[in-house]
Amino acid sequence: MASPVAVATQGGLGRAWDVVWRARRLVERNVLVYRHQWIVILSGVAEPIFYLIGIGMGLGGLVRTVGLPDGRSISYTAYVAPALLATAAMNGAVFETIFNVFFKLNFRKTYDGILATPMGISEIAIGEMLWALMRASLYAVSMLVLMTALGLILSPWALLTLPVTLFVAATFSATGLAGTAFLRTVQDFDIPMGLIVMPMFLFSGTFFPISAYPIPIQVFMQATPLFHSISLIRGLTTGLMGLEQVWDFAYLVGFFSLAMVIAMRRMERKLIK
Repeated sequence: MASPVAVATQGGLGRAWDVVWRARRLVERNVLVYRHQWIVILSGVAEPIFYLIGIGMGLGGLVRTVGLPDGRSISYTAYVAPALLATAAMNGAVFETIFNVFFKLNFRKTYDGILATPMGISEIAIGEMLWALMRASLYAVSMLVLMTALGLILSPWALLTLPVTLFVAATFSATGLAGTAFLRTVQDFDIPMGLIVMPMFLFSGTFFPISAYPIPIQVFMQATPLFHSISLIRGLTTGLMGLEQVWDFAYLVGFFSLAMVIAMRRMERKLIK
C-alpha cells in the first residue's frame, strides 16, 4: 500500500499536470491568433542580430578583446553575443506578458470568457507563460545558431545554454505577468519599459564589464535579474563557470519563485472582482 506522503505527492503532481494540460488550450488559441501575424514574432528575432552586427561587430572593430576574470581574453563580439541572447529571452517574455496580456486583460476581456470554461486563473497564467516561452525559444534558437555559425561558442558548457535561456525567459514571463496586473492605463507602459527594462539592458554588463562603471552603478547592476542572466549565460558560452554562476542561478530561482507568487495573486485580484 502506498504511503500517505506518496499519495499526496502523486496527487500534487497530477493536479499540476492537469493545470499545464488545460493551459495548452490558451497556447493553441495564441497560435491561431498569430498565424496571420507571424511577422510580429519574427521581428523579435532580428533585433538582437542587429545589435550583434551593429555594436558587437562595429564596436568590436575598435575594442578587439575583453579580458575575463580567469585571465583569458576573448573577442568583443564573443563577449556581447551571450548578453544579447539573454536580452532576447527577456524581451520576448516581457513584451508578450506586458503588452499583449494587458490588452487581453483590460480591453478585449479575453480572460473573462476563458474563465467561463473549465480553465481557471492558474491555467491562464501558465498558458501565457508557456506561450511567452515559445516566443523566447524562437529568439534563443535563432541567436544560438548565429553564434555557432560565427564561432562565438567557446565552451562545451554551451550545451546548457538553451535550457538556461528558457529558464531566464520563464523568470521574466512571471515578472511580466506580475507587473502587468499593476498597470492601469496604456500610458503606464512607460514605467516598466522606460524605467526598468531599458536601464537593465544598458546597465547589466551587456556591452561592457561592470568594472567600467562607478561603484553605485555596479551595485544597481548586480541587483537586477538581467545581470545574473547575462552572467550565467556568458559563463556557459565562454567556459567561465564557478561559484559566481551558481549564485546567478540561485538568484534567478528565487526571483522566479517570488514573481510567480505575486503574479498569481495579482491576476486573481484583477480577474475576480
